[in-house]
Amino acid sequence: MLYVIFYFQVHQPFRINKYKVFDIKEKVDYFDEDLNKYIFNKVSERCYLPANKLFKNLIESSDGRFKISFSITGTFVEQAKRYRPDVFESFLDLVKTGGVELLNETYYHSLSSVFDLNEFLEQVAEHEELIKKEFGFIPTVFRNTELIYFDKLSDILLSLPHIKTILIEGADKILKGDSPLYPRISYNHAHLLLLKHYRLSDDIAFRFSDKSWEEYPLTAEKYVSWIKDLTLIEKGGKNLYLNLFMDYETFGEHQWKESGIFEFIKSVVELLLKERGIAFLLPSEVSHTLNYKPKTISVPEPTSWADIERDLSAWLSNSLQWNAMKTCYELLKIAKEKRKKDLISILKKLTTSDHFYYMCIKYFQDGDVHKYFSPYSSPEEVYRYYMSILSDIENRLEE
Repeated sequence: MLYVIFYFQVHQPFRINKYKVFDIKEKVDYFDEDLNKYIFNKVSERCYLPANKLFKNLIESSDGRFKISFSITGTFVEQAKRYRPDVFESFLDLVKTGGVELLNETYYHSLSSVFDLNEFLEQVAEHEELIKKEFGFIPTVFRNTELIYFDKLSDILLSLPHIKTILIEGADKILKGDSPLYPRISYNHAHLLLLKHYRLSDDIAFRFSDKSWEEYPLTAEKYVSWIKDLTLIEKGGKNLYLNLFMDYETFGEHQWKESGIFEFIKSVVELLLKERGIAFLLPSEVSHTLNYKPKTISVPEPTSWADIERDLSAWLSNSLQWNAMKTCYELLKIAKEKRKKDLISILKKLTTSDHFYYMCIKYFQDGDVHKYFSPYSSPEEVYRYYMSILSDIENRLEE
């Protein structure tokens, strides 16, 4: 049996204002309210509302045989409730179908697992409480920011015994020629690991509308044939798990409606539902369907789903990023010691990974992707704004 597991990341950061040196001690409006509202509204119309409607219809019309999972960040929920209550309600309706699983992650979509373990556990607890409060859902599956995973993360999550499964990137450097279709067990035998099939995921997320791609145009029939061909690797009757992980904004925002992305994914789902040896599954259901003992895998160094390197270089490859992140976490510790609740809230929003992603200085294809996502003119520009904000916060902490 081949099981298809869809996971979508739903996230919006609080983008910072163009905060200059001359604004220090003069202004405290650190976040660009107009820009955040504009982007949220735009993506709501292009992606969230039409995609939620489509997937809700697919779940209901298939009598629950179609299933999907989401990791919805705290910063997204805050913006949805502030700017678009209708979008928030549409996610509530989607969850109520029973065909949706919500995952746990860091509330602020941060790299705290790398920089501050206490802050990491705080954000995970904050996120879990949010999902419980807003959706009535208690997650048992964890997905770290940007699919970052390393052995120590499994050790840290031992303090949360209800977390049984972790989603990770199926990076070649950790698979070493093996297939991501087989789940793994963490090196300490504590967690089941589901590995993203990055080629088939990225065919939709990045290459779908690329006219220079040799497989363009990608039809539903072609894509489903690729999925069916995956079963040929297994001769012993073991169940296979195809993990298709991508940003939710793939639908309608990164791949525009005019590209045919909505019709494509609808047709893919409908065709797969007709296949006898293929079914959809939620991440938490994998452990109940395994008919073999997975291999153990060790991941000593952090992996992620970003860029060609599949490591932390998207956020920590230059001195700007390192200095900005290090300073932010140092100030956050001071704010906690002084119990400055207003500044703690601000600094937590500044730990969001997007800020450091915008500061990345890369070239060629990866560099183009970073530029596409950034609302700023250059990495150096956003670094200056970010550090000016931190300077102002530092002054407020010294008062």
